[in-house]
Amino acid sequence: MQRSTLDSWEFLPLARWRSMFLIGCSLLGGMGTAPGLPQDARGAESPAEFAERITQTTGVARGFIVHVGCGSGELTGALAFNSGCQVHGLDRDPANVAAARASLRAADRYGPVSIDQLRSDGLPYIDDFVNLVVASDLQGVSVDEIRRVLCPDGVAYIREGETWTLIRKPRPQDIDDWTHYFHDASGNPVAHDQVVAPPERLQWVGSPRWSRHHDRMASMSALVSANGHLYYIMDEGSRVSIQLPSRWQLIARDAFNGTILWKRPIAQWHDQMWPLKSGPTQLARRLVAAGTDVYVTLGIKEPVARLNGTTGETVRTYAGTEATEEILHHDGLLVLLVNPAGSELDEFAPKLNTGDQGRVANEFVWNEVPRHVKGIDAQSGRTLWIHTGKVAPLTLCANGEHVVFHDGERIVSLDRQTGLERWGTDPAPRRKLIPFHFGPRLVLYQDQVLYAGGEGRMRSYSAADGKLMWESEHAPSGYQSPQDLIVTGGLVWVAPTTSGRDTGIFKGRDLLSGEVKVEFPPDIETYWFHHRCYIAKATDRFLIQGDCAILGHLVKTGIPTRL
Repeated sequence: MQRSTLDSWEFLPLARWRSMFLIGCSLLGGMGTAPGLPQDARGAESPAEFAERITQTTGVARGFIVHVGCGSGELTGALAFNSGCQVHGLDRDPANVAAARASLRAADRYGPVSIDQLRSDGLPYIDDFVNLVVASDLQGVSVDEIRRVLCPDGVAYIREGETWTLIRKPRPQDIDDWTHYFHDASGNPVAHDQVVAPPERLQWVGSPRWSRHHDRMASMSALVSANGHLYYIMDEGSRVSIQLPSRWQLIARDAFNGTILWKRPIAQWHDQMWPLKSGPTQLARRLVAAGTDVYVTLGIKEPVARLNGTTGETVRTYAGTEATEEILHHDGLLVLLVNPAGSELDEFAPKLNTGDQGRVANEFVWNEVPRHVKGIDAQSGRTLWIHTGKVAPLTLCANGEHVVFHDGERIVSLDRQTGLERWGTDPAPRRKLIPFHFGPRLVLYQDQVLYAGGEGRMRSYSAADGKLMWESEHAPSGYQSPQDLIVTGGLVWVAPTTSGRDTGIFKGRDLLSGEVKVEFPPDIETYWFHHRCYIAKATDRFLIQGDCAILGHLVKTGIPTRL
């Protein structure tokens, strides 16, 4: 694509591209046509009216839009339906290109809408990039070429003679969404995705080029993906100084081309002077995507809201959910961790360069004050049940039968339908202090509950009755982040990665016995670098860890594959 279009774009940082492979971006899919659409009645329509008819017919009103055969550019400009659009017009005739550019500049619309000359039979875009192609005149471009550039769920609206034909590219079945901090409500950070693999190209790059500060709170506070969109909470405050005010935003982008679809301001979030880029980790559990819905607290003390993922508009605000610290969504049920007593973090104030990181590890830790676990019907907003008690940060998980968590002493299972306690385990040890860059790890996997409390042991319990099945060592993993606990390929995985002196040897244990079935070391050496300050993730095929040199390992064999 030429410079005129790219100048007006905003994109995500390149560093975040690593995690996007877990959210499922680019691939090709099948195609279907929908013949028999109405004849072109544009003779009696203005460009704006015709553009409105196009968006009603195609269902696309945001994203990256291409107009092939743009002519004078009147319809091209009208295809910029709102601020969530980037429109690129193409035409073979240089006179049309010049006229369209002049018209758009005169209307002060050039930038989000741009025009370039079509110089070949190929479209100037990477595969799986475009949300909507409108072809008033194919100008030698084949339908197969249009198929190539359309992203999954993308639409082409093509004029052939006097008939307009709609073509929709289906979403493949082998890509997955990443809807929660730990992938889904089960707590297992594993995408069921067959497309994620060593990268061969860059799909898109975006701003800001730099975050606000390396040693203070990360500018990116939460990130999830669903329905071909990325949703994230980011501090867009000045990069000149971290001491300047924050400007937190909830931002939606198209996952395939990076176009910003909408933004919602967040008036108050956590203090950006928090002296660890990886925390407080609980903030990452305040954002969930499910299908076309987004669930979020639009402020540190605000209630949970359900937003339309396409437009960003508020659909519902859930009463009685102020001070929600964590959100889960499973099959229409919201499971919320609500703290009406006030957070341990409310009194945080920085001391600048006087040992703040040490304070985070010792002063600002889980206070073990009882919370409410609430089960709420996501559609109606009705509260179905409330359980009151201690809940350790990041341990809340849910599936079709259970809601489980660690209460500081044991693992507790609640009935998903009623909220009543089904069972509690014998004491399940955990790290004495739980700071907010850490958290015990708990995973609901089929008929098991897997748990690691940070004290060097891992345990497996029966999900039916809470009985201990097996116990093993649990290597220290992660750095200034929750430890790893990954179930994929029929094994539970962890590697010692906290320190640059650790071996990095991954061990995969049998789910039923805890016996080590596969182990392998890293295939490169680094001089001192520790694991980066975020959790490792996986797919059904690969383990993807956050060492300085990112490596993926084939789950079944342990063969390393450089990412």
